[in-house]
Amino acid sequence: MAVILAAGGVLLQRLDTAWPPPLEPAPLSAEVVDRDGALLRAYAASDGRWRLPVEIDNLDPQFLDMLIAYEDKRFWSHPGVDIRALGRAAWQLVTNGRIVSGGSTLSMQLARLTEPRVERSFAAKFRQIARAIQIERRLSKSEILERYLTLAPYGGNLEGVRAASLAWFGKEPQKLELAEAALLVALPQSPEARRPDRHPQAAKEARDRVLARMSSAGVIIASEVERASGAKVAARRLPMPAYAAHLADAVMRAEPGARKHQLLISRSAQANLESVAARSARRLGKHVSVAMILADARSGAVLARVGSAGYFNAARAGWIDMSRAQRSPGSTLKPFIYGLAFEEGLVMQETMIEDRPGNFSGYRPRNFDMAYQGDVSVRTALQMSLNVPAIRLLDAIGPVRLVARMRQAGVPPVLPPGETPGLAIGLGGAGLTLEGLVQLYGGLANRGHVQPLRYLAGSKPVQRPVSVLTPQATWQIADILSGVVPPKGAPRLGIAYKTGTSYGYRDAWAVGYDGRHVLGVWVGRADGGSVPGLTGYMAAAPILFEGFSKSGTGIEPFPSAPPGALRLAASELPFSLRRYASPDGRLVTGAPGEPAPEIVFPPQGARVDLGLDRGDRATPLALKINGGRAPFRWLANGEPLPEMFRRRKASWVPDSSGASTLTVIDAAGRTASVDVFLE
Repeated sequence: MAVILAAGGVLLQRLDTAWPPPLEPAPLSAEVVDRDGALLRAYAASDGRWRLPVEIDNLDPQFLDMLIAYEDKRFWSHPGVDIRALGRAAWQLVTNGRIVSGGSTLSMQLARLTEPRVERSFAAKFRQIARAIQIERRLSKSEILERYLTLAPYGGNLEGVRAASLAWFGKEPQKLELAEAALLVALPQSPEARRPDRHPQAAKEARDRVLARMSSAGVIIASEVERASGAKVAARRLPMPAYAAHLADAVMRAEPGARKHQLLISRSAQANLESVAARSARRLGKHVSVAMILADARSGAVLARVGSAGYFNAARAGWIDMSRAQRSPGSTLKPFIYGLAFEEGLVMQETMIEDRPGNFSGYRPRNFDMAYQGDVSVRTALQMSLNVPAIRLLDAIGPVRLVARMRQAGVPPVLPPGETPGLAIGLGGAGLTLEGLVQLYGGLANRGHVQPLRYLAGSKPVQRPVSVLTPQATWQIADILSGVVPPKGAPRLGIAYKTGTSYGYRDAWAVGYDGRHVLGVWVGRADGGSVPGLTGYMAAAPILFEGFSKSGTGIEPFPSAPPGALRLAASELPFSLRRYASPDGRLVTGAPGEPAPEIVFPPQGARVDLGLDRGDRATPLALKINGGRAPFRWLANGEPLPEMFRRRKASWVPDSSGASTLTVIDAAGRTASVDVFLE
């Protein structure tokens, strides 16, 4: 007898070796995950199925307990075949004349999934039994369970519990609620007949049967079963996650053979910014798109990248990644112009600079609103984004130097073919991407040091990053830009920011940063069409502030001033820095032949009734001038009025009647006076 058993064992071993089970892994869906491993985007497998691998440790324990109790309660102890379950099924078949219950173990079901049968017969069942025994010899119990839950059908082209949980409930299977877990236990037995989106009643009945059996088996308490039985089943199939869709496509194209790609993206920040972009685009117009990039300036790690206001939105051409599109950056390069001027010692924040029409070898820049402010401080000029002062400084610095710094930072602007850098680059006359702009501004947030943007986990920051500006210059820029008034309705966040608008209202920009993070926003049409009224301050800046508020990064304080970085009052400036000097050393004092100021009201010798003698509340005295150059300082009887005036109209409320002398001084130091009598 022993010889016969030994011979039988040898024969089975040879048969097992000659006829091994087909355990080659099925094609799996490719995954793109965030820095913590959370799924950003999945792609269907090569056979068109959604098939995501699972790990036992990442599944809801209650779901596993229910699955085993319902499908194969002796799973952990049998060798692949449960003799007691098969005997019960056979007896029920004989006594009832039909199949009442199956006797298949999870190992046998895995055998059927890896080697689908074409007919239902006893021979097919015996092959399944043999395969289950073979599988048990090759795989551990946990591996069998993981393979089954990767291949089990859940309706349509969904295979595996992860794909099913994402499609039916929009969540990973470790976060299942009781009713959801029960439905996923019931679906594989009849996935098409129980699809919750097509057959909700059948799905609910199957789920409730699972819950009832779990209650009778003592796996779940009755009160929990009653509560779960009242839950609704999923009404529709949800799309698979598609966060950072453009970036996911890019990494898939770069390495198509890899099944899993891990990015430095934060899924929560990405989801929040995508929501902000979509909501903002709906408010701005049917064809308007929005792109956003959030990065850690110290390491270059990109925490979120929104390529459009909706990847699947055809009206907005959402499939086009506008974060990498070359567009005119408008005024967003002005901080770097001023930064270079600070480096050169040409100006300080309170240096006065002229904002009036100028001719720079045939190039005549104009302000966005077609108005001019006269003399302004450098601080005011940058905060107001005045064009002429920026071009005056760029003319002194040289546009070639600006471009050289940009190239050094790894962000070369795109110029028209055959053209050299000109002054127009300071107002958007070059091509730049949002990605490049965020990298440049990362230098402003990182004491002048530019870290290249990084997307892939495992990549390392540059040990010795290049500098776009000195730490002193970047401190000056942050001190100025942090004082820019937030857009209407936005709270002060403690960030520095700059807006820009390209010619023809085609692109609206806003880039902001704190002591560590930088967020860039682009708004416009993907086809380059004009959007009337689209400006950086009105369209992009509100998105910037909302994005910063909802990114989850918090606000890092700006670093303290580095040695040598000072903000001096105008009275403390050296004489040579009180007014900007032209490149040849001449003070810029305005156009030749500029008329001196002239007081036109009140006229010389006028008697003006302001109600002072009647004891009435004094009426303000209107003051008007012609000529001169703003800003203007008024003096009444030798005492300066409390504020400077940029307009040629002002007012003064005298405290007594009688003779008064009014004097005005313009920005060039020229004066005019009148004597009047106030009543």
